[in-house]
Amino acid sequence: MLLCCMKTIKDVFAIFKQSLVRLYGTNEIEALTLMVINGITGLSKAQIKAFPETEIVTAEAEKLSHILQRLQTGEPIQYILGHTEFYGLPFKVNPSVLIPRPETEELVEWILNTVGTSQLTTSNILDIGTGSGCIAISLKANLPGAKISAIDISIKALNIANQNADLNNVKVNFIEDDILNLKSQISDLKSDIIVSNPPYVTQHDKTQMHTNVTDFEPHTALFVPEDDPLLFYNAIADYALNNLSTNGLLFFEINENLGKQTVELLNSKHFKNIELRKDMSGRDRMIRTRI
Repeated sequence: MLLCCMKTIKDVFAIFKQSLVRLYGTNEIEALTLMVINGITGLSKAQIKAFPETEIVTAEAEKLSHILQRLQTGEPIQYILGHTEFYGLPFKVNPSVLIPRPETEELVEWILNTVGTSQLTTSNILDIGTGSGCIAISLKANLPGAKISAIDISIKALNIANQNADLNNVKVNFIEDDILNLKSQISDLKSDIIVSNPPYVTQHDKTQMHTNVTDFEPHTALFVPEDDPLLFYNAIADYALNNLSTNGLLFFEINENLGKQTVELLNSKHFKNIELRKDMSGRDRMIRTRI
């Protein structure tokens, strides 16, 4: 029924809005629809908005209908399309990796601004829990002289990260390892900058999250024990104390509800110049500190 009604771009917007209203807000539905039409028809977003009466051919309508059915289950559009954009670069994504978020782009921007003022353009950088590789690859693309390594516990995630490095024509040393139980050469690797967006979602946080995250994105990259929410921050901070170079920097993306506790953890380990920064939405979201 939906297929036969998708005659024009205007029809597609109306049907997507009607079909997804229980899952998403109006603005989010419009953005999703725009993204899908762009991906299927090849029309620019400006063309889509300017010419709503443009006809949709049968083959396109079939693809749109199939995508809509998947969206109705809560599956993220990035997984359906198989790609997304992060810091102006293309990235492949699938359910083996978290979908890169805008607030993580802010973390990358903070690192690049810091590096620019610190003359660390040839530094050694380590990304812990790299997932899709979005942080490491974006840093390498903007700091071609830096030597960047990245670890993840998931072989499937590292496979995607390697594909993304190739896609963006950069070289990153991806390593399979677990920061909670290090086995690779990074146990002795000296870095000028360590960055991590580790798991930090508690079971309480989970109840507040959209099902398109909890039902589809990888749990090992998201969740931590309710009684030890800073598990990974504690391990990474200890690693940083032993492996950061003199005046080296540690950057974290954090749980917005645990900013004070994360600062207290770093204080207890005698880190210096701890700065807690809010994201564009005004939430405590990232930390920079040094040894």
